[in-house]
Amino acid sequence: MADVKKIATRESYGNALKELGAAHEDLVVLDADLAGATKTGVFRKAFPERHIDCGIAEANMICVAAGLATTGLVPFASSFAMFAAGRAFEQVRNSIGYPHLNVKIGATHGGISVGEDGASHQCCEDFALMRAIPGMVVMNPADDVEARACVRAAYEYRGPVYMRFGRAACPVFHGEDFRFEIGRGEQLTEGDDVAIIATGILVAEALEAARDLAEIGISARVINICTIKPLDEEIVLKAARECGKVITCEEHSIIGGLGEAVCSLLSERCPTPVRRIGVNDVFGHSGPAAALLKQFGLSAEHIVEVAKEFVSK
Repeated sequence: MADVKKIATRESYGNALKELGAAHEDLVVLDADLAGATKTGVFRKAFPERHIDCGIAEANMICVAAGLATTGLVPFASSFAMFAAGRAFEQVRNSIGYPHLNVKIGATHGGISVGEDGASHQCCEDFALMRAIPGMVVMNPADDVEARACVRAAYEYRGPVYMRFGRAACPVFHGEDFRFEIGRGEQLTEGDDVAIIATGILVAEALEAARDLAEIGISARVINICTIKPLDEEIVLKAARECGKVITCEEHSIIGGLGEAVCSLLSERCPTPVRRIGVNDVFGHSGPAAALLKQFGLSAEHIVEVAKEFVSK
């Protein structure tokens, strides 16, 4: 995939905010002294009067966003996932979730691929934290096109939304004619030996794995799940019934994320053998993003290994 265009979804976030800002004067952006890293600096350059730098005070930023939402504005509060979901969790829960305010949280630098910043910044718990808040929509786009569509959909949605964007560049596989809808999954390949249900940057890895599996006679159905909550139950159940075996893939702990959401659904509605690929209840560490993804089993190569063993049984 060397010739495939690659863009980090945090870049997509900044560009989408700028586009939306030109069309909607009620959109405001908040940041916690990280506008360069979160790419909200793109919006700040275009609309400085609608950008608020709250400093290294994420909990306060969330409360400011909540206050702005009560006036009819649509605030996008931005920081690293570790700080937006982790450090400010109480404020997200009590000041945004409980009153169900129209605040959007743009969380960048999620997962192991944060790389050299190490375990303190590699947030692999954010899906679990945000899924647990009643009424919170949780999304994790897979490429540039989907990320920009995700931000537009978040603006149109009335209520709290958490979006995770990545630091590392990832392949763009959607065309510009792609249509996005909150709560809808997307089948990317045909297959009936195993269903690979993936989210975020692991969707591209799942597609690569499916191509490799096809060469050895295993047909894999790849499903892209951007909206982790609410989960597209129909597409998951259909895949489970037609394929009989499911693999989930996420750059998140296997506890509390996409894998658990899929397992909870299937255990109640369609008991199906499942293998979860994710971070196995451990902390990360510093290193190059690509090397870390491979080391922690978040790669096409590992998905192929798991699928071969799974299907052989």
